[in-house]
Amino acid sequence: MKDVIESPVLVLGGKGKTGRRVVERLKARGRHVRIASRSTIPSFDWNDNETWSEILQGVSSVYITYQPDLAVPGAVEAIKHFVELALATGVRRLVLLSGRGEEEAQRAEKVLQSSGADWTIVRAGWFSQNFSESFLMDGVLAGHVVLPAISTKEPFVDADDIADVVVEALEDDRHIGQLYEVTGSHLMTFADAVNEISVACGRNIQFTEVSHEEYKKLLEAEHLPADIIWLTMYLFTTVLDGRNQHLNDGIEEVLGRPPKDFTVYAQEVAQSGAWAMAS
Repeated sequence: MKDVIESPVLVLGGKGKTGRRVVERLKARGRHVRIASRSTIPSFDWNDNETWSEILQGVSSVYITYQPDLAVPGAVEAIKHFVELALATGVRRLVLLSGRGEEEAQRAEKVLQSSGADWTIVRAGWFSQNFSESFLMDGVLAGHVVLPAISTKEPFVDADDIADVVVEALEDDRHIGQLYEVTGSHLMTFADAVNEISVACGRNIQFTEVSHEEYKKLLEAEHLPADIIWLTMYLFTTVLDGRNQHLNDGIEEVLGRPPKDFTVYAQEVAQSGAWAMAS
């Protein structure tokens, strides 16, 4: 039992939005953590399976996040190969971050469920932190968020809550064989979210909707890679078609408390100064 406890937990994408939070929480519990990304030594790259074997040596469990998203072509096959290699290396405990409402992500979930591993799946939708740590932050800082026309509502989920759930899944065997769908506390449109941020910051942040075609042209004008443009448009057209317009209780089921409210998230970020306009 001592060897298992002292074996490191491997966190793929350990510098990302949920990964770094999982690392912080595991270390706070005294766990030995191995962070894996393209910038670590040894490095880990989902596009280069030659980097996978070394990073798996001696670990007891793995938190799996796939970049850029489980929806992209080839993701399911990569997950299958990685899971097979992990099991062959002696790893038993696998926790996967999956995408809410994504058919391709659900195919990846089935890979874990049929693998024979001790698995847990955490299925999440849009992160609140997309407004403060990702592609929507530039618009907030500029005071003008532009997005495709979206009439549906989304239960934005906080990355802190996701990390708390993941750590419990990694540390407590009661979560083996469970799928938890995690959401925020209430449904909001993107316009609602931007308004909450505007109030928290104490300044006017405009929100403008454009057609999907116009939005794609804006992304192309930024010279983003074609695969990132495809993924962004997929998320805004397919995933935001209303399929996720409901709440789930995965956070409360695991943590015994309600999820962090978006208003609280916005107030915390505003108080941190992350959204302050440059002087």
